[in-house]
Amino acid sequence: MQVKTVLVLAVLGAALLAACVGALVVAGGAYDVSARREHTAPVYRLVETAMRRSVQTRAARLEAPADLRSDARRAAGAVCYRALCLRCHGGPGVAPEPWTPGLQPLPGPLIDAARRWRPAEIYWITRHGIKMSGMPAWDFRLDDDALWSVAAFVEHLAVLTPAAFRASLEAADPAACPPHPGARIASADAKTQARIVLRQYACVGCHTIPGVVGADVHVGPPLAGFGRRSLIAGRLPNSADNLVRWIVDPASVDPQTAMPAMGVAPEHARQIADYLLELH
Repeated sequence: MQVKTVLVLAVLGAALLAACVGALVVAGGAYDVSARREHTAPVYRLVETAMRRSVQTRAARLEAPADLRSDARRAAGAVCYRALCLRCHGGPGVAPEPWTPGLQPLPGPLIDAARRWRPAEIYWITRHGIKMSGMPAWDFRLDDDALWSVAAFVEHLAVLTPAAFRASLEAADPAACPPHPGARIASADAKTQARIVLRQYACVGCHTIPGVVGADVHVGPPLAGFGRRSLIAGRLPNSADNLVRWIVDPASVDPQTAMPAMGVAPEHARQIADYLLELH
């Protein structure tokens, strides 16, 4: 019994020591967060392994469409790839934008993606994004059909020569990658869905919003207690319809406002409005 007690105390002591060391490292600013220096190898491997296992687990039950490898599906994917992926990931014989190599973690080339990921996993990553990597969730900008088309084209990259890759991009019809499908996030909880929308449209980049995790920013006013306010932007009566109008096109309400139009789909603006009006 005494041996077990000693072992338990030893484990707890080691855990406490590790927590104290971690707290000192964080509080003392010892870890270099500069993008000029890479993560240490253990940190990189830990994050990479966690990301890979997370994606594999969540994509395990997804089934790709029967026509995933059809020419039509790949051609549609080429349109979205050119519009949304090329600037960060490049392609065979095509470099990404000059600023991309300075990102940490690096959004590497996808030429070998099919060797590392199943199509369903590529789809999942494209749809949901990867936090703390700069990879956005595209499910607010693309419908499900377009997301699978992107996965089809990414899987096909491994067999494309530079000439064939460029030809695929040049032949792409922009109409095959329709933007802004509207509300599509399925959740049993409307508040959870609204929080996702608020994050995806970068509302937390300027406002502190109760219930939505973000930086302590003060570019725009805090939105706590928004439902108690009588006016929107000091101009419009505070109602759901007026708030949707303000969110979608702020300049139509106040031409001098610094709040930009973020391309919020009307369905998403309605979800945001419903959430904010319940903040009392």
